[in-house]
Amino acid sequence: MRIAVAGTGGLARLIAHYIDEDTSHHVVFLSRSQQPQLSSAGYQVAVIDYSEPETLRFALRGIDTVISTVTGPNQIQLIQAAVAARVRRFAPAEFEGPPRLRAANDPLDRGRSVARQWLNHYAQNIQSTAFVCGILYERFQPGGLAQSQIGMASGFSGEGDYIMNCRLMTAQAPAYDHNNEPNATICMTAAQDVARFVTQSLDLRTWPSELRMHGQRIQVKDFVLQVQRLTGRPFDIQWHGPVTLRAEMQVAVAQNDNARQTRLRTLMNTCEGRYDFDHSNLNQMFGDIQPIDFDMWFTAKWNPQQL
Repeated sequence: MRIAVAGTGGLARLIAHYIDEDTSHHVVFLSRSQQPQLSSAGYQVAVIDYSEPETLRFALRGIDTVISTVTGPNQIQLIQAAVAARVRRFAPAEFEGPPRLRAANDPLDRGRSVARQWLNHYAQNIQSTAFVCGILYERFQPGGLAQSQIGMASGFSGEGDYIMNCRLMTAQAPAYDHNNEPNATICMTAAQDVARFVTQSLDLRTWPSELRMHGQRIQVKDFVLQVQRLTGRPFDIQWHGPVTLRAEMQVAVAQNDNARQTRLRTLMNTCEGRYDFDHSNLNQMFGDIQPIDFDMWFTAKWNPQQL
C-alpha cells in the first residue's frame, strides 16, 4: 500500500520510520515545504498547498491510507481531498484521549471535532479510526513534548507544562475527580510505541471507530509519587481537584494569562477523566508489541546531571 503521512513533526517521522522499517508499504510525506533531510533519507515528499484542492488530490492519487498529524482547516481540506481521490482510509490527528470524552467547544480541540464530523459524514466513502493513546511519555522528558517536535501548536508542549516539572521538582497534580476522590487516572504511551501500533494497524482488514493503546495506566497521585521515587528527590506538590482548578482558572482569566489558562484546562480535563480509558484493543491485538516501561523510559531520559 501507499501510505500518506500528513505533517513532518516528530510523531509523523516516527510513524513513517516504522512503516518503512517494518512493512513493505511505501510512505509519502505531505508537507507544505521542501524537506531535504527527509528526501536525502530516501523518503518521497509531496509538497502541497492545503488551500489548493487540486494539488492535494493530485498528491493523494493512488494513496490507500492517510495518517494525519495536522489539525484545523488544513485537516478538513485533507479529508475532503482524500474522499475526492478515493482514498480508502483516514486516521485523523487525535493521538490523545477518546474523542467522545472531549467536551463541546473545548478550547483545546483545535478543530479535531469538526474533522470527526466530516469523517462521519463521509463514512460511506472512507473508513476512519481515532488512534487513542492518552498522554505521551514525552511530556515528561527534558524539553517536554516540544523536544520531540510534537504538539508545537498545542500551547502546552514545553517542559513542565503538564502536571510536573521534573527539573524544578514541582507538581500541580490533578489527582481528585469530580467526586472529590483521589482517583483521577491517566493512560500514557511512548511516542515510539504509538508509531509501532499505528504501523501494525495498517494491515488490519477493517478499522473500528477507535484503536486504543497504552503503556501505563495509573492514578495521578501514584504517578507523581512514582516520578518522585525515580528522581530520588522530594517534590513540592500541590494537589488539585475541579474546585481548586476552577478557582485558579478564574484568576488566570482575570489576568488574561492565556498560557496559564491552557495549562489549567489540561489539568481540569485530567480530573474529568479525559485521558483515561480501558480495553486497549491494540495491546490485545498485537501482543508481540511490548510497550516501553515508564520507569525504564524515564531513567533513560533523565540523568543525574539534568536533575
